[in-house]
Order: sequence, then structure tokens, then C-alpha cells
Amino acid sequence: MKSCLVALCFLLVFHVKVLCEERKVYVAYLGEHSGNRNPEEIEDQHHSYLRSVKGSQEEAKASHIYSYKNVINGFSALLTPEEASKLSEMDGVISVFRSEARELRPQTTRSWDFTYLLEANGDPSRVSGDALLKRANYGKDVIVGVFDSGIWPESQSFSDAGMGPIPSSWKGKCEAGVAFTSSNCNRKLIGARYYAKEYEALYGPVNSQVDYRSARDKDGHGTHTASTVGGRRVANISSIGGFANGTVTGGAPLVRLAAYKVCWKLPNETSKDACYDASIIKAFDDAIQDGVQVISVSIGGDRGSPYASDGIAIGSLHASKNNIVVACSAGNNGRNGSSTVTNIAPWLITVGASSIDRMFPSTIVLGNGLNIQGQTITPFSQMRNQPLVYAGDVEVPGTTSSSTRGYCFNGTLSPSLVRGKVVICLFGGVSQSAEVRRAGGVAAVLGKPPTDIFQVEPLLHPGLTITYADVNNAVSYTRTSRNPTVTLNPGTTVVNVSPAPFMAVFTSLGPNGIEPNILKPDITAPGLNILAAWSEASPPTSSPYDNRIVKYNIVSGTSMSCPHVSAVAALIKAIHPDWSSAAIRSAIMTTARTTNNVGNPITDARGNVANPFHYGSGHFQPSKAADPGLVYNATYNDYLLFLCYARSRLVSNCPNVVPSPSNLNYPSLAIANLNRPITVRRSVTNVGAANSTYQVKIEQPLGYSVNIFPSTLRFSQIGEIKSFNITVQATNTAQRNVFTFGSFTWSDGVHLVRSPIAVSSS
Repeated sequence: MKSCLVALCFLLVFHVKVLCEERKVYVAYLGEHSGNRNPEEIEDQHHSYLRSVKGSQEEAKASHIYSYKNVINGFSALLTPEEASKLSEMDGVISVFRSEARELRPQTTRSWDFTYLLEANGDPSRVSGDALLKRANYGKDVIVGVFDSGIWPESQSFSDAGMGPIPSSWKGKCEAGVAFTSSNCNRKLIGARYYAKEYEALYGPVNSQVDYRSARDKDGHGTHTASTVGGRRVANISSIGGFANGTVTGGAPLVRLAAYKVCWKLPNETSKDACYDASIIKAFDDAIQDGVQVISVSIGGDRGSPYASDGIAIGSLHASKNNIVVACSAGNNGRNGSSTVTNIAPWLITVGASSIDRMFPSTIVLGNGLNIQGQTITPFSQMRNQPLVYAGDVEVPGTTSSSTRGYCFNGTLSPSLVRGKVVICLFGGVSQSAEVRRAGGVAAVLGKPPTDIFQVEPLLHPGLTITYADVNNAVSYTRTSRNPTVTLNPGTTVVNVSPAPFMAVFTSLGPNGIEPNILKPDITAPGLNILAAWSEASPPTSSPYDNRIVKYNIVSGTSMSCPHVSAVAALIKAIHPDWSSAAIRSAIMTTARTTNNVGNPITDARGNVANPFHYGSGHFQPSKAADPGLVYNATYNDYLLFLCYARSRLVSNCPNVVPSPSNLNYPSLAIANLNRPITVRRSVTNVGAANSTYQVKIEQPLGYSVNIFPSTLRFSQIGEIKSFNITVQATNTAQRNVFTFGSFTWSDGVHLVRSPIAVSSS
């Protein structure tokens, strides 16, 4: 009898557990608000939807998480798949989708100097960065919202010294919470909000050991991105050990910042943060109402998502209607190949990551005289003639296999064989250097692919990274020498390195996986080894072995490149407050460059010539973007027509005939699966000289002919709009299912308005 009761209890617990596991957070999107309804009426309506699928008012309220009450109409709730399906069929519901956990992954003292120097083609006398900043009044009074992991308000980068009153257009708030009060905001950091309800519905109350239940940043990522956008100028800043020393600054140092904490550290996951769709949409709804003018979103998934089930796409569509510029990271999945680009909606700016002209060389000299160059930002003094061993020869028996030998995984090295020696690890980063330290080694020499060698992080123990080929040479030396030794020389900071920029190996690639007739990414900006402010609650690495505290840190990712573009958008907004978000995106894209600092084409991390699926229109040029000559404008209605073609549930009442997505008035041109000649239309608005004449120059994609009519555009006033047709057809040399690239450029002798072309045939 007792065993039967135990079995019954087990079954009950099992079924309850299954039911709990089935309940996930879903977003119900209802479009936008119309009419005058107070917040209570809106929430009551949302509860009525939930009551219809839950069965009672109590269950409806218990499952409810967020209501979107300002501009966006919708709500989020804990639902089973069956309840979500039933809800999606109800009148007034546009879409219901799982609130996905988008990852926050590091997706500066030099990046802005390099950007302006590159724009001046390496001539210091022509650098125009200060002129642009003065013209834009350093972004003064433009309000930038940063969606991220929060902010460390005490950082010098967020000082409000000398700043005037908060703009009257600001309607937001500074939300108090754990270790964060309203006094943590100031005239620089004018707002802070946090969104913990969804996280707590899934994981329970926020554990103060894991994260702060407030806008305070436990991770460092949000502080880094916010300071890259609009951090104040702070002199004599460097990373650990004095690397990258200089004056750190954001791109628009006098913008006002508002932090929206939508990303939370996961329990028992020291290196991961989750940023949920439901919280992101809530942040968009608040930010639009608060009065932000630019939104910077260094968040993304693994690949592009359908627009109706993507919180960033939905939120930024509403932002575009309110003329708010939204810049997003392209993602860090480039190692996984093509169509990995994320944040692919045409109403936002998608930013890839490229390098700057700074490196951190360090060398080792083997006992046989072989000199090997690596990279490091880990401080150590010269170590002369140290005994050298290969990790695979000094392991604890039974802790590795043939596939893991020599990798310095945790617990694999024998202290008795390692103590006092330099250890070569076939692969490595922070955790491998920690293992060498645990076993008593004096330093680590870590292998990396040649594509990754320039991405650095501060190790926990003296050491540097070298390429796999050089690791093999070093291992071979240890096997052929009776007493192998090595000398380690400390790292240095070197600038004016060439060629630069090159594309980071991690930056996600096109084509656009949802709609290949829209070219993504749009632009590239510095995202490799960027120094910016950091949370003092987070170590400089994500390693559980790291207990160091820093105020500034070097990290890499498209998360770092995105705020560079957000800053430029803010500067352009300051100079041209009447420009639309589409015009600002166009200005940034059409003035970009595709050559490096030695005048050659930008390459990928392997040294091959890069293309628009790496960098979109090219590397941004802020000063030129402020004076683009012509812009490609687009309206909210244009985006709705685009969504009609995509048959998205985000739009209804579509016309019987809708234009192809290639017809969207976008600053680039993508045509996928061409099977017959096609003609698309573009319109440009004159924002340069009143009386001007532009001629077009076409770089033909291999295997295609491109003709533009008319080939000359004459303007007589600022604001005048001219249209032209682009006809594309395949030639006999076109390869099927392969994209090739070209461009067309309008020029009046002063401005170059360049648009990339990507075309494939079926």
C-alpha cells in the first residue's frame, strides 16, 4: 500500500511538473492604441482576453506579466501552447508568439580617433571629428535610450558636470530598486527603468547574488554600450595593465542617456544574460512615450526572425512611426556562415563589426631562436629562459582523451609536472590560463585560429595567444629539445596598424534569411577590442575564476559596433532635427566607404575581399554622413506595404497589388532569385546644395547588367525629390543561386551617394 501511495505521489508531482514546464511566456500583439482609454481600461481589456483562455479572472490576473499601454497595444502572460493557440484566433489579436530569450553577448580610447582618421584617408590635417562634434554641439539634448543589462551610474563616463537642465521633452523616470535610487540619475543619465516581471515569472525572485533588481548593471555590457554612445570624455583611461591608454569618450559625449534594463543574468550561468521579447516590447512602449530620439539595441538572436514574432522588429516599427532612429547589432554568429545576420527589419539600422587600427603585440622567443608574435592585454614583466612544456605531456592520466589532449581544460594539468613552467595549450582563453595558474605554471601560451588572434581579453595569469600554426611549431620544439625554454616579452599598445579596418570573424553575415530582397547588414563600425566603461560588480571577463574589479574594459562584438552608429545617428539628429529616421539611416549608409586605411578593399578576417554581406554599405564615416547630399526617404506606410508583400500579420487592409520588397525606397538594392528583367524605382531627396546636378556611375555586378534612367538628376531647391528607375537583367555569364555584387553612385562633384547592389538568379 505504501509503495502504491509513493508511486501515486510521484505521478502527481510528475504531471504538475509537466504542466509547469508547458507554461511559457507569450506575447499577444494587438497593434497600436486608438482612442482615449486610461491604463486601467487597457489592462482590463487584456485581462478579458486572458480570462477567455484561462477560465477565471483570478487565473487571468495570476498569469499576466506586462500590459503595453502607451503606444503599443498588447500584453504578455504565462500560457500553455494550447492557450496561446486559442488566443491567437481571437478577434483583434494580430500575433501570439513565444517570448524568446535573446542573448546578450559582446555581440573607447581609439575607435573614434581611428574612424575620423580613416575618413580623412590617413591625413591628420584633414580629420574632421572635432568640427562635426562642434556642429552637433556634441549631441547636446538629444536623448538616447539604451536597451541592455542596465548601467553603472557612478562611472566617470556618466558625469553631468557642466551639463544644463534636462530637456523639457523628457517624460520618463528614474526607477528606484536594489542598490539604485532616483539620486543615481542626473543631468547626463536622465532616466532608468528595469523589467524584471518576466524573468521572475520564469526563475523566481531576482537573487541579489546573481543580479540587481534595479537598473544597476551586474554584467558590464550595458555600461559599456551606453558609454560608447554617449560617455563623457575622461582622460588617462586604460584597461588592466595600462593597455590602450588615452582619453576615453563616447561618440556623442553630451547626449542624454536613458537606461532600459531588459537583460538579466541567468541563475547558475555566469557568462549568459537573457533578454526576453516581452520585456523588450515593454521597453519600446515606454521609451517612445518617454521621448527618446535614438534607441541603441545591442541584442540579437542567432538568426533573423519573422517580423510578427520578433520583439525588436515590432517595437522598432512603432518607433519608426514616431520618427525614432533604432540601431541594432547584426549578431556574432559569422563563424556559422551565411544568412546568420539578425535584426533584419528594414525600418532599423543593422550594424556589423570591424576592427580599428590598434593591436597589442607580444612575442615569445623559443630556445632555438624562433621568434613568434602573438597578442595580449595581460600585464606581465619579461620572463627570460623559462622552462617550456606542452600541456599534452603534463596532464593527469585519464583526464583527457585523444580529442581533448593539450587543451588545458579544468583539472587536467598535473601540478607536479607544471609547477614553475610555461605551458603551451593548443587552444585557450581565460579558463585555460586559470588552469595553468591552478597547476602552478608561471605563464600560458595559448593557441587561437588566425582569424581570432587579434581579439583579446585580459587573462587571469601571465600569457599571450598565438596562432595554431605557431603553437604547432612551439610544440614541435618541445619534443625535439632536451631542455626547451622560452622567453616571454610583455605586450604593448600599437596604433596606426594597417590594413584596417577588416571585418571581425564573428560578425554575422547576409543574405537576409527572412527577406533576401532587403540587403542586411546595413553598415559596419568598430566592434573589435573596444575600451569603454564597465560595471564594478562584474569582472573584466565572464570567468567564475575572475575576481578582479575594473572601471573600464576591452570587449568585442557587434554589441560594441552598434552604439557607434547610434552615436552618429544622435549627432545627425542634433544637426538635422527635422530629418526622418529613414533619412538618417540613408545618410549613414550612402556615405560609407569600402576601402581600408591603405586604400585597398576591406577584407574579412581571413584576408579575403569582403562584400556587402559582411559590411552592408561599408564602414561608416560620421562627418560625411552629416552632409550626404541626397537621402532615400521612407515612411511608415512604405513599411506597411513592405509587410503586405511579406504577408505579415503585422498589417491588414493590403491593396490587391503590392510592390516587390526590392521596390522599398532603401539605400541599398537587393534582388534575389531573378528570373527575368526587373525594374525597380527609387526616389532621392536633395539635402545638399539648392542648385545641383548629379550623375550616376554604375559598377555592374558580375553576370548582370544594370541600367538607370534617367542617369542625370537636376535639383533647383533643397527638399526637392527626384525619382529614377533601375533595370536589372541577367547576362549569359550569370551563375544561378549565387549572389554577386556591384553598386551605383550619384555624384555632384562634391558628394558621393553610393548604394550597394546584391543580385542572384534562380
